[in-house]
Amino acid sequence: NWFCGLRGNEYFCEVDEDYIQDKFNLTGLSDMIPHYKKALDMILDLEPDDDGDDAQGQNDLVEQAAEMLYGLIHARYILTNRGLAMMLEKYQNSEFGTCIRVFCENQLMLPIGLSDNPGESMVKLYCPKCQDVYVPKSSRYHHIDGAYFGTSFPHMLFMVHPEYRPKPSPSSFIPRLYGFKIHPLAYQLQVEASVHWKESRKRA
Repeated sequence: NWFCGLRGNEYFCEVDEDYIQDKFNLTGLSDMIPHYKKALDMILDLEPDDDGDDAQGQNDLVEQAAEMLYGLIHARYILTNRGLAMMLEKYQNSEFGTCIRVFCENQLMLPIGLSDNPGESMVKLYCPKCQDVYVPKSSRYHHIDGAYFGTSFPHMLFMVHPEYRPKPSPSSFIPRLYGFKIHPLAYQLQVEASVHWKESRKRA
């Protein structure tokens, strides 16, 4: 609750405590997270061990580690049936926003990471209609690591729940000039004509 309740963490679902307590689900994370034991205790709301360390400085470090640990656990959890169901409910409630592309007609989006490794990219929003990714509109989400959602989540959701996957957008914007569709080579021909004109001016 402490993590999901923080401002800017509305994209996250609450991971079941039973899932976190199962050591199998946390395989490999202890090597990635500093202060792993204390971070896990903070997530599970357990009393920290009194080891005489500097309380304030240590607590700040442990809290940062706990946020990263929860995020990486979350990325795994939302690929489970229970996690997918919770995220699907948020998706249906439009909690992740809608696509800004005109021809997607306010299609609902899902959070996605461009990397599964923390620290490489912030979270993006995936539109299943145009199959492109966008930066969240609100800056409150710009600090969220994309690895906390991973690269597979939206695709797993639609594999498990194909009935929610929209059909690709049949429409796309067509550039026109005076009502006529612009040929793909038109700009290239204009560049070549401009270069030829400039060269002829230099020779004159």
